[in-house]
Amino acid sequence: MDSLSVQQTVARHLLAVQAVRLRPSEPFTWSSGWKSPIYCDNRVTLAHPEVRSFIKNALADAIQQQFPSVEVIAGVATAGIPQGALVADALSLPYCYVRPEPKAHGMGKQIEGHLAVDGPTGRQRVVVIEDLISTGGSSLKVVDALRAAGAEVVGMAAIFTYGFPLADQNFAAKNVPLVCLSNYDTLLTEAQTLNYIPAEALDSLAAWRQNPSEWGK
Repeated sequence: MDSLSVQQTVARHLLAVQAVRLRPSEPFTWSSGWKSPIYCDNRVTLAHPEVRSFIKNALADAIQQQFPSVEVIAGVATAGIPQGALVADALSLPYCYVRPEPKAHGMGKQIEGHLAVDGPTGRQRVVVIEDLISTGGSSLKVVDALRAAGAEVVGMAAIFTYGFPLADQNFAAKNVPLVCLSNYDTLLTEAQTLNYIPAEALDSLAAWRQNPSEWGK
């Protein structure tokens, strides 16, 4: 299946199971304080076996195509943990997950799992799994932690991205290639095609993506 049809299919799945909700006239408020016409919770897909399997296989295919040297899959806590485990199982690869910060008790681990950093092949090549990309800040902290532990992060794969220019800048600055199954532009196109949103709402939805911190004020 080509990348465009994957983008469309994932967008339709997210809309169908209400993992993505669009409310331009009644915006959501994010934890950052931003007003947003969209709310995305990809964990909802885990409750739908057909959608869950499609996303798992699409992520696995994308990783095999874009990052064929991968040796370990790492999930971003918390939403990337189940997605990462599913993908690692599909690819028969070792798996770990990474917290935003080290634990304050026990072994004080930030990375749960095992990374071989001194084996015969040198540093293990890791692909990070994230469910959603906004600015990329929290996702890239995981990259920093893995690199500090001695891993070679070859890329990141995610289900959905809002496509903020700031995210592109952040990933480029960290030299992390990013592959996403679907994106905001495709979602809006499919939402209009399926009559989830009226045509007159498109301008407002497009304006949010260009300047999310000021939208709705």
